[in-house]
Amino acid sequence: MVSSSVDALAQAAFASSESIFAVDSPSSHPSQTIERLGDKYTISNQSPAVTIVQANADPFHKVQESASAKKDLTSVLATSDVLLPAIPHLFKIASQRSAVVVHVETKERESENHHGNNSKGATKSGVVPSHADLMAVRQTGFAILTSDNTQTAFDLALVAQAAAVQTSTPFVNAANASVTKNDKVVLDHQKVAPALISELDLAQHKERQAAVSEISLSTLYLKPTPAASADAATDAPSTATATAATPEEIYNKVEELLVTLQKHTGRAYRPIEYQGPANPKTVVVSLAIGSTGLENTLQAHHADVGLIKIYLYRPWSERHFLEALPASVERVLVYEQAPASHTAWTPLFLDVSASFHSAEAAWEGTIPKIVSARYRGSGADLSQADLKDSLASDKPQLIINPSYVAPAHHSTASVVSEADVDTPYLQMLTQVFADRLNIENGIKTDSVWGASQQSPEFGYGTLVTKVAARARFAELVSKTVQDSSLKISEQLRKALTQWHLNRSDSKLAKRHGDEAILLLQEAKESLVGSLAEISAQSSQFVKPSHWLIGADAWAYDIANSGVHHVISSNADINLLILDTEPYTARTQNPENRKKDIGLYAMNYGSVFVASVAVYSSYSQVLHALIEADQFQGPSIVLAYLPRPDEENVSPITVLKETKLAVDTGYWPLYRWNPSLDEKGEEPFRLDSERIKLDLQQFLERENHLSLILQQNPDVARTLTHSIESEAKARDAALKKKAKDDFAKLMGGLGGPPVLILFGSDGSNGEGLAKRLVKGAKLRNLSARYVAMDDVSIEDLTLEKHVIFVVSTAGQGEFPVNAREFWKALSATTELGVSDTKFAVFGLGDSHYWPREEDAIFYNRPSKELHAKLVELGATPLVDLGLGNDQDADAYETAWAAWEPQLWESLGCKPLEGVVEEPKKSADDAMKIDSNYLRGTIAEGLLDETTGQLRAEADTKLTKFHGIYQQDDRDLREERKKQGLEKAFSFMVRVRVPGGVATPAQWLAMDSISDVTANGTLKLTTRQAFQFHGVLKRNLKKNIQLINKSLLDTIAACGDVNRNIMCNPNPHQSDLHKQVNDFATDLSAHLLPKTSAYREIWLDQKLVKGEAVVDHEPLYGPTYLPRKFKIVVAVPPNNDVDVFAHDLGYIAITNKDGSLAGFNVTVGGGMGMTHGNKKTYPRLADIIAFCTPEQAIETGEKVMLVQRDFGDRMNRKHARLKYTIDDRGIEWFKAELQSRLPFQLQEPRPFKFLDNADRYGWTQGQDKMWHYCCYIENGRVKDTPAEPHKTGLREIAKIHQGEFRLTPNQHLIIANVKASEKAKIQSMLEQYKLDKLNYTGAMLNSMACVAFPTCSLAMAESERYLPSLVSLLESTIEEVGLRDDAITIRMTGCPNGCARPYVAEIAFVGKAFGAYNVYLGGGHHGERLNKLYKESLTEPEIVAELTPMIRRYAHERLEGEHFGDFVIRAGIIKATLSGKTFHDLS
Repeated sequence: MVSSSVDALAQAAFASSESIFAVDSPSSHPSQTIERLGDKYTISNQSPAVTIVQANADPFHKVQESASAKKDLTSVLATSDVLLPAIPHLFKIASQRSAVVVHVETKERESENHHGNNSKGATKSGVVPSHADLMAVRQTGFAILTSDNTQTAFDLALVAQAAAVQTSTPFVNAANASVTKNDKVVLDHQKVAPALISELDLAQHKERQAAVSEISLSTLYLKPTPAASADAATDAPSTATATAATPEEIYNKVEELLVTLQKHTGRAYRPIEYQGPANPKTVVVSLAIGSTGLENTLQAHHADVGLIKIYLYRPWSERHFLEALPASVERVLVYEQAPASHTAWTPLFLDVSASFHSAEAAWEGTIPKIVSARYRGSGADLSQADLKDSLASDKPQLIINPSYVAPAHHSTASVVSEADVDTPYLQMLTQVFADRLNIENGIKTDSVWGASQQSPEFGYGTLVTKVAARARFAELVSKTVQDSSLKISEQLRKALTQWHLNRSDSKLAKRHGDEAILLLQEAKESLVGSLAEISAQSSQFVKPSHWLIGADAWAYDIANSGVHHVISSNADINLLILDTEPYTARTQNPENRKKDIGLYAMNYGSVFVASVAVYSSYSQVLHALIEADQFQGPSIVLAYLPRPDEENVSPITVLKETKLAVDTGYWPLYRWNPSLDEKGEEPFRLDSERIKLDLQQFLERENHLSLILQQNPDVARTLTHSIESEAKARDAALKKKAKDDFAKLMGGLGGPPVLILFGSDGSNGEGLAKRLVKGAKLRNLSARYVAMDDVSIEDLTLEKHVIFVVSTAGQGEFPVNAREFWKALSATTELGVSDTKFAVFGLGDSHYWPREEDAIFYNRPSKELHAKLVELGATPLVDLGLGNDQDADAYETAWAAWEPQLWESLGCKPLEGVVEEPKKSADDAMKIDSNYLRGTIAEGLLDETTGQLRAEADTKLTKFHGIYQQDDRDLREERKKQGLEKAFSFMVRVRVPGGVATPAQWLAMDSISDVTANGTLKLTTRQAFQFHGVLKRNLKKNIQLINKSLLDTIAACGDVNRNIMCNPNPHQSDLHKQVNDFATDLSAHLLPKTSAYREIWLDQKLVKGEAVVDHEPLYGPTYLPRKFKIVVAVPPNNDVDVFAHDLGYIAITNKDGSLAGFNVTVGGGMGMTHGNKKTYPRLADIIAFCTPEQAIETGEKVMLVQRDFGDRMNRKHARLKYTIDDRGIEWFKAELQSRLPFQLQEPRPFKFLDNADRYGWTQGQDKMWHYCCYIENGRVKDTPAEPHKTGLREIAKIHQGEFRLTPNQHLIIANVKASEKAKIQSMLEQYKLDKLNYTGAMLNSMACVAFPTCSLAMAESERYLPSLVSLLESTIEEVGLRDDAITIRMTGCPNGCARPYVAEIAFVGKAFGAYNVYLGGGHHGERLNKLYKESLTEPEIVAELTPMIRRYAHERLEGEHFGDFVIRAGIIKATLSGKTFHDLS
């Protein structure tokens, strides 16, 4: 099927080529088209050799070398934007007389009149096919064919192939990029190709090629000899003369082949073709490409006008052109695409004009009047009015459609397309400077992204002119106010004077300028002389923000690029220079290294310089742009936005690349403001953790480094630690550790020394390694353990006994901290380990990957490691141990058998009288030893040698304080390569009972996120605030600031009752207050009472000599077996998913709407483990009704039953749901009742209708208004397109009500007075917070955080779900389901933080890029879903769900929800209980 011109071009090329080069770019992938043709017809019955090259990898260098060496018929498939940088190679190809045919689709370009030089247009996006690249290569010696539709493109492609080989001349065959929906395209290459090209043609071409001598290339832009050029009129002596075809021969050959084509197909073409009346007075001339609209309009409305279509543009034949032109013509209009008047005359116009003065093709008669008629756009949309005006005009030059506006370009959301690269920064410029913004040079065009980047001088010249014009205006104002002879009112004189004094201040200039304009307008009738001039130039009152936009190509030669001239000009001009080179693809070649424009400019001293990255810090970009504008002189903002050379670049990829660049110091974030120096302030501000070595050296040389350290002692260590110095420090620390270990080894421990190496992405592998160390000590063995990557393979030669514990990651891969070790070991063939004895224990899951062919992934790392060590000559101590999560006790089953054998092989006898692993909970022991959650946290915070808390117990204890230690997994591998420790940081969760916060608290959270975290604020699925990226040195400050706002973090995590959720319910105002007060009171009642929190974080000191006497009246010293979650639901909305939690309260109302009490639910929970059917999600049981007065005690006793009977030995079996299933619900009810002083009642009736949020405005019963904002996956942040964080900050400054966090991660601006509603609405619109035009599926989607910070994540979630949903939305909208709510949830692991198992569609991460898909959850959270298919990738998910969604749209019953439909339709079986969750039969 032909869906575009590239399909037709590819088919023709495949059928008639010996070699094909497919040039892929982010916006075009001809290689994919070629792959679909692998079994199609070719003239030689043999598929051509296909080479895939990237557009940014100098593809024509490879083409030229291949064609020269092989001398075969070569085709190239590409877009026209590759032609310009290929010009040197095209000259060489033409000189070599190679049979190369370059098939190109004209590349879409931004329409210049769409943005011009003003801010309002700067973010608009219009695209049209451009012929500029085609015209740029017309003098390279290539013949050029153009076509006007897909059928013609196919036909001429075959002709070009044949002509190239028969004349030994390279061709360009150009077609408009178009989609053919209605046009029928006949692909009859099987019939046509053999008639055009024969084996003899190919052989004769090779003979001619053999006669071509080696061409001596003396310059880059080698010009072909006259005989070799398709434009040459005469032959010239050369070694290639005998084989070079003349222009006339090429023209005749093309004409001959077109006749052959017509004979076999009936489709007729001439190289230069006339159509129209026999004796016209007016003839229009146009290239065939883009002529369809012109042709149709002439035929319909101007039958007396003739048309000449140029199919063969090069070689240009003056004789044939004149022969085609009727002798009656008096006027020739040359129609040509030319978006802007950059040149006086256009190429085709010059060709036509020159033809009338040719010596060998004389025109008989009067030369007609020749008019250059330029048009904008593709030509397809030329209107009758456009043509009518041009046909009637007598002007020698005219633009046919001057008011043309290019069609808007629509790109898919969550995908960075080629045209979008600079959009984030342009949007920010527009937001910040609005009407003051003046972008002088072209944007979204070749000036930035093509191979021919415009020099800064292009815009610099015009900017200097504009700056000078405003300076003259200021001088005019100055002279006017000083001219005592002019009659000026005192008010106007004062306004003009104040403007002149403050003209460099944008705000004051506008204020005084507006005042002056108003006064001038009032006196407009009497204005004369200079006052009249001032009034006429009133636009100069506004201080413009002048910007030039450039690309990183300027950095390769700063002086010649013109950047030098701008920097040294002292003009008030700003340069925004974008660097798109990904960190992972950065140039390593020192001969082709980019220069640091920032350092270059900083050395001048009088230039503002900033280095920014929008995907790292939005606020830093914002500050940099504002400071650049305010700086009086040149400013340079270096903006990073990596753009990997791949299709549909995901924002996740861009984010990861940015993080790598910033974290390593490759792209430091900083601001250099020389104006601060004049105020006695430090001009350099570092906004990231690391700097490059050369930048550090500059600061040291200029004595700025010491000043920075004096003023910012908190960042002293990280600032001075470049990557190089930090790596050295870590290396020294490792050496010291090794030395200490050796000293301990020599300190008297008996038995053979043992090195224990582990590879583990989670905690199991490392945990077993620690157990081995303990076991070794009990047996008087010296042992140490480290990650595999922390040793070199050569270290194995020094060890006598090495034990490996290796987990399985991904699809049979080594864990991250073992990959470098395995990479080195697997590559070596010799290693002196003959005296080394080893043992390997692997951890895996034999059912993790369900397909039979995936069985190879099971424990593959441990198997490969064991086999390699044997191959190298090491001796196994014991057989390979394989821990399997499918065994009764998971990996413990195999471990119990393997570990005794290991000790025996080391000569250790069974221990007598020693209990090696006490049968008690390790976590309970840790809690007891912690002294009521103190541990050694305070000491760990003081350790400045690391970014982590080293003690494992402390990392568990901090969870009780609301803190998780994490590391950035996007950076793990790169930091390991750099010799650095992981990028440790902390997640801090704020306890917000019921999710209600005051505006003051919102402002505090907003500020804390900027000051101590990563600048974003996460609204969680449990109505809490969450900070990410808190560094250890900021951790204490973070928690102190939180407490200062009257919130805290205690018990937000850990084995305690966590944040209590409550329906935000904006409609039933009085009821919400009652249930929210209850949630707050219950939360306070169940709060841990230890004073450790206040001591560690708030510096509450004990009185000297006072002993720590803590007591936990509810929890005791061991607290709970696992976490405990409570929610409060208010029917008919179940947004809290009441059945998914340990304890739930369902509000029951009286007839008057007041609170009667609660139905009580127990035993819900989401967490499970992949492949372990003993773990499962469970929905809660409704067990009773209690009154409001009884509710708190009921909740307490439910929790205490779990405290006393929950499983403390197996944390995977420790939740209340398992306690109830093990003992029975009736037992639980009886046990609970026995602890209560009152009798619980029978549950009362209620009804849930949904579990979604109510978006937009809602009015409560008390007449107050509430607005629910859609916050994508709960992440409050600023982006250039949606500055939500800034908007909510500004709203909080004026809002007098509340902010309510919803259980679905969204936000309600609550209790807005009617008098303030319009103001809030205006701000919602200003900051794009009013955007609710999403599909029902998107509005009802939810995801957990997952990568990059969650240590448990197996796949992306928060960063990926919107992209996945967007792939389904086209089908959803097409079948009429746009507004239908379908609950979709995603988690990066099976632990269920986003409550996926009650969703109608759920995606649960299995490995990176692979998800288990669950279907059939209840629409309002009343039914669990069930596994549909395992380990699906994105294309598989879309392929599975698309037909299912279509079927649902056509077959559903009235009011039937998707989850109900898939069960009724038999697609999935209903899950009736947690225990049957894994029952798929």
